[in-house]
Amino acid sequence: MTNSLATHDSATRWQSFTSQDAISLAATQRILAAATEAIAKYGSFLIVLAGGSTPKSVYALLAKEQADWANWHVYHNDDRCLPLDDAERNSKMARDTWLSKVAIPESQIHDIPAELGNVAGAKSYAETLKGLRRFDLVVLGLGEDGHTASLFPDQMIDNSADAVPVYNAPKPPADRITISAKRLNNTHEVMFLVTGAGKQEAVDKWRSGRSIPATLIKPDSGVDVYCFGVKLA
Repeated sequence: MTNSLATHDSATRWQSFTSQDAISLAATQRILAAATEAIAKYGSFLIVLAGGSTPKSVYALLAKEQADWANWHVYHNDDRCLPLDDAERNSKMARDTWLSKVAIPESQIHDIPAELGNVAGAKSYAETLKGLRRFDLVVLGLGEDGHTASLFPDQMIDNSADAVPVYNAPKPPADRITISAKRLNNTHEVMFLVTGAGKQEAVDKWRSGRSIPATLIKPDSGVDVYCFGVKLA
């Protein structure tokens, strides 16, 4: 892949990119390729989105693409329990940057109803996910503390449902909703997007085999980690 260096450690495939533009373009192409493959196989593409600045730049590129949008089904790996129109909502960012600009049917955009609170919202989203086939692609980020989605260090991992409430998150707001680690692992592909020197410690822990929340995500197919601004030495 252009401007990348791939390294491998069993089921985790690391790729380092030389610029923000390069990682965003590669991620966009990866998403579009996954969509084409899934639609050919199943007639639909089930993607789980991440929040954050790097995914946002990818979504901005997707907004300019031509795709078989009518067969895309969009989900979110987590969201914050804030009002629906709050700028910190992952769903609002994705809609403003991408989803409102393409022809994905509204009924196929599945926001987490986090405005209902973490308990009621999680129960509602678990019902949305109930009976759904395996995801085609899960997009995830990595926090400086090693968290992914709203799976945080030193917190009990709840796999009791496909979507679960989060209490006392170390980053505000304290109340959140996340797709469970178990359900995130029920996917054909996982792509982590990791940018910025602040993520170096978490990446070092991951690559040295230490447990961080991100290492809970280990589907049968393994994971691809796209990096920019961190060293993979």
